[in-house]
Amino acid sequence: MEQTKNTQATLPLTFQQRIAATLAAALLGTFLVYGVGLANSDTMHNAAHDGRHAFAFPCH
Repeated sequence: MEQTKNTQATLPLTFQQRIAATLAAALLGTFLVYGVGLANSDTMHNAAHDGRHAFAFPCH
């Protein structure tokens, strides 16, 4: 019976790449909470409604 070795390749990130990824995630999160959460569109508002209440973010 032949055994296979499971290896996983990782790419080291530089400090600047980590900062860029962190800022991108923060901007996306901010848009989801504020941009979609406070939108006038009923569809977007309702989609974000439960998430905002889960984080104690008032909307009414």
